Amino acid sequence: MAINDATHPLVKLSADEQAMLNKVTRLVIEKFGPQAQAVAQHDVFAWDTFKTLCNEGVVATGFPKDCGGTDASMILRVRIIEELASVCSTAASMITGTDLSSRPIVAGGSTELKAQVMADLISGKKQSAFALTEPSAGSDVARLSTSYTVNANGFQLNGEKKFITRANVADMFVAVARLEDGPAGGKGLSAFLVPRDAPGVSVSDVIPKMGWNGVPIAMISFDKVQLPSGALLGKEGQGMMMAQDTLLRARIGHAAIALGRARGALQIAAQYAGHRQVSGQSVGAHQGIQWMLAEMTAQIEATRCLVYSTALRYDNQDKDVSVHGSMAKMLATDLCMKVVVDCLQIMGGNGYLKAWPLERFMRDAKMNQIGEGTSEVHKNLIGRHVMSDAAAIARHPCLDANFDPDLFDV
Repeated sequence: MAINDATHPLVKLSADEQAMLNKVTRLVIEKFGPQAQAVAQHDVFAWDTFKTLCNEGVVATGFPKDCGGTDASMILRVRIIEELASVCSTAASMITGTDLSSRPIVAGGSTELKAQVMADLISGKKQSAFALTEPSAGSDVARLSTSYTVNANGFQLNGEKKFITRANVADMFVAVARLEDGPAGGKGLSAFLVPRDAPGVSVSDVIPKMGWNGVPIAMISFDKVQLPSGALLGKEGQGMMMAQDTLLRARIGHAAIALGRARGALQIAAQYAGHRQVSGQSVGAHQGIQWMLAEMTAQIEATRCLVYSTALRYDNQDKDVSVHGSMAKMLATDLCMKVVVDCLQIMGGNGYLKAWPLERFMRDAKMNQIGEGTSEVHKNLIGRHVMSDAAAIARHPCLDANFDPDLFDV
């Protein structure tokens, strides 16, 4: 597959879907690519990028048709995110952020609640943020300690959330909390939609970070926040279920971001190697550089197949999609970090300069390995799945019925 080939045998898009992808590709070339460096200079919310994504209908792909969205398939979403991430992490993360911040509302909001907020979320008039991570709980959702109680007027919320993307600009928060004195683990969790202007809600200043500028993070505190009964998303006790689906979609999105960034880095490095002259020939004419490019190209294509197949599994409601989401997220983000570093190495001193995109790509790539579960967390999830799967299937055909299992101990 070529570095920037727009087709792939795993991606079957309808005419309308292809038109949307073509629109995104045009925006990448004409707007997001040229503006990416300026957007990344300061960690302030990139309103122009966000408004463009809303006005062009890209944000609407994350919402159902009955709410005013276009209900895009996951495979289309992955292709959109990949295209955006090839030039700009900010633009790509605004699409994955739609899943994080709005999916629980889509899945669990009442008809009345959706009528109040959906149109504004799709148009970009208002924004939501997903308030999940806490000072003592991140990937381990079952350990969340933000609590709620039930009273005559609805619910009261208390607790603190950290590293919440868009918190400084969000008009509402999807908060996952535990029933006070309720069951331990995931069974006691529920999700709520909390207005930013509700008494008792406070948001910290923006927390500085290494990269991924344009989508700031902040802390949120809930101090005796009173919520009406209609603020509950789904039913009590369904918070864990909603968080898991939301995080799965976001993890597939992270894999797509990493895939797109790796592809973009390879394109920059290969074109640079073909232009840069050293000792009378181009850098790319050297066998060592060609081998580096060859390995990266093959690894990116293998990862692309995993990411795309995971998206197809999601669209087909495959029962094992969660573990494939972990595999795609782990493999793509780890590969992206390696590819960006190697591409920067090919470019030498120029790669280290802020004038070139790879310096920015490298800082952003590290976040992919951490956000929505670190690579190590996903290795644990995958490993447990492998052991469970191995115990449930028949003995390997090479081991006949008379084989002594104790021989494994030799």
